[in-house]
Amino acid sequence: MTYSDDVIGRARVASDATLDEFYEVLKGVNAGALWTVANDIEPWFPQPKTVPALWKYRDLRPLVEQALGLVKADDAGRRVIMLVNPGKQDGSAVVGNVYTGLQIMGPGESMTAHRHMAAALRFVHEGKGAWTVVDGQKLTVGPGDFAITPSGAFHEHGNESDDTNVIWQDGLDIPLVNAMDAGFYQVHPKLYQDVDPVPNHSYLKYGVGQLRPYGFEDSWSKRYSPLFAYPWEQVYDALHNVAKASPGSECDGYILEYSNPLTGGSVMPTLSAHMQMLLPGQATKAHRHTGSVVYTVAQGSGYSVIAGKRYDWTKGDIFCVPSWAWHEHVNLDPNEEAFLFSFNDFPVMRSLDFWREEIMRDNDGHQEISE
Repeated sequence: MTYSDDVIGRARVASDATLDEFYEVLKGVNAGALWTVANDIEPWFPQPKTVPALWKYRDLRPLVEQALGLVKADDAGRRVIMLVNPGKQDGSAVVGNVYTGLQIMGPGESMTAHRHMAAALRFVHEGKGAWTVVDGQKLTVGPGDFAITPSGAFHEHGNESDDTNVIWQDGLDIPLVNAMDAGFYQVHPKLYQDVDPVPNHSYLKYGVGQLRPYGFEDSWSKRYSPLFAYPWEQVYDALHNVAKASPGSECDGYILEYSNPLTGGSVMPTLSAHMQMLLPGQATKAHRHTGSVVYTVAQGSGYSVIAGKRYDWTKGDIFCVPSWAWHEHVNLDPNEEAFLFSFNDFPVMRSLDFWREEIMRDNDGHQEISE
């Protein structure tokens, strides 16, 4: 006889012919014995199916551009090359319950409007002329800019440039929505939205985070941020200002969260995003936490150690960190800062009281790197 686990307090029921026959009877009535799966469904610590991985932008970019000539954007719904996790290729999750992909729009293209239950965000890699209309508000975005498309908000995208492709990165909570059996999708009844005549309406109203409209505006009652776009220049300056006044985080360097300017909370109830700056030559200490993270290199070059393996990165590269995986970052450039954009499902973890975090204290806070 063998035991599945010989640790006190864990399922360790011996297997024999009588039990095997009993299990077959249970199957016949659509039932099962908890002790046969208990150690798998209640592990000592998180055991994600997705694994750490890195995608090189130089490899993805020509394929994204190739898609431009192969399919029309509206025929495809959206012309996106999605990233697939090598540890779990049977779903849309790049890591945990988070999806990401690279979308390309050619000069003069515009897509029809739709909405869905999944919340979405955008980070612009390259190209000028990109715009998105979210609930009737037209936003113009460029490289390094971050924008949100909240759950249930009608949205459409386009590129008003005459000669430049736009590539931006989509991030969505599609796997979470599908896991909860809560998915809805609707095409706009007019195909295109009626657009507010003032571009970047939300930024003009809420773009200065410490100031908010008072006395002349109906109160904002939605659970997502009233600010739909966050310019790169503002974030860049803010990180340098923080660096003048703070020692930063031992695990993340100088890091800021894109926030709802009215509450200080995450931009959407299920997704949050950050930008962090690593000083020239800086190496952070390792930590781990519940929740999954997708990183995009906004500027610079370096490497991250994730679960004991080194991943070298440069501008445009994308990598992921699964829940409870040790990770740390190193800026290899001795003269220039490195910037990492990231998005995650931390709001879900915190809302459900699933949040846990741990900083590595052994080995001076650094992992041993395996080959």
